Amino acid sequence: MTRIFVAGHRGMVGSAILRRLTARRAEGEKIDLVTRTHAELDLTDQAAVRRFMQSERPDVVILAAAKVGGIHANNSYPADFIYENLMIECNVIHQAFAAGVRRLLQLGSSCIYPRMAPQPMAEAALLTGTLEPTNEPYAIAKIAGIKLCESYNRQHGTDYRSVMPTNLYGPGDNFHPDNSHVLPALIRRFHEAVRDGLGEVVIWGTGTPRREFLHVDDMAEASLFVLDLDRTIYDANTEPMLSHINVGSGSDVSIGDLAAMVAQVTGFQGEIRCDTTKPDGTPRKLMDVSRLSAMGWRARIELRDGIGGTYRWFLENAAEARM
Repeated sequence: MTRIFVAGHRGMVGSAILRRLTARRAEGEKIDLVTRTHAELDLTDQAAVRRFMQSERPDVVILAAAKVGGIHANNSYPADFIYENLMIECNVIHQAFAAGVRRLLQLGSSCIYPRMAPQPMAEAALLTGTLEPTNEPYAIAKIAGIKLCESYNRQHGTDYRSVMPTNLYGPGDNFHPDNSHVLPALIRRFHEAVRDGLGEVVIWGTGTPRREFLHVDDMAEASLFVLDLDRTIYDANTEPMLSHINVGSGSDVSIGDLAAMVAQVTGFQGEIRCDTTKPDGTPRKLMDVSRLSAMGWRARIELRDGIGGTYRWFLENAAEARM
């Protein structure tokens, strides 16, 4: 029996991973799943995390817990983003080690790469240039998480791995108007425009930046694929101080074209206008996923299909969508 602690199981990614692990258990795998809500365990509380790890003694830890948000949230609360994410990573990773956990998977973000990194962004681009200012505090925290895992591996021989997803979307996403990411924000904005009979929807920036999107169910599959890789295969495809693995779809779309796609899914037929006084963020963010592809995994959910399914979830779960 493998005892797996999923930290952040109520978040979009954590819940997708939990769904997949639950399905695998139903298929006959011997898995004992351990979860805690934020009310039950504050991951920024070092003493609480120590007590939990010493008591529960998981065999595997999946660190999907994080404070996340879009450009507006990152700009408004930079101290919260760097502090909370650093504390979560330090507490979970160190206390997992102290409790004898040998296998851990940490989930990061594509924002770890320099603002002007060559496209597509390969793992080797890490720490080669200046970060995007609008999310630098969050990116610094996520880079620290990678280096924590690598440092424990180098010093203590643990098997702590990191996966860096591109922009994620899907069931369980945050659709709040003030702190959501671009795709759920667009889904809500176009939905409300249709509901209210509006003839125009305004999107931030010029519409020209390009973004890559990955459905959260694909991310869950990729995460468990990397976690389950034989260590000899993982080590053969990574380096001790460059061990993280990109996870993405391998293709990107302009924000303008994305807005048009969301308009089609939601049934909006009015005008889409760009507010060029608002920031664009990074000009392009496309992940080089050749490392993961070489190990045998590729995304399978097409963007148009994924947006349609996400919109259906949004309509059916308005309360959960943090309206």
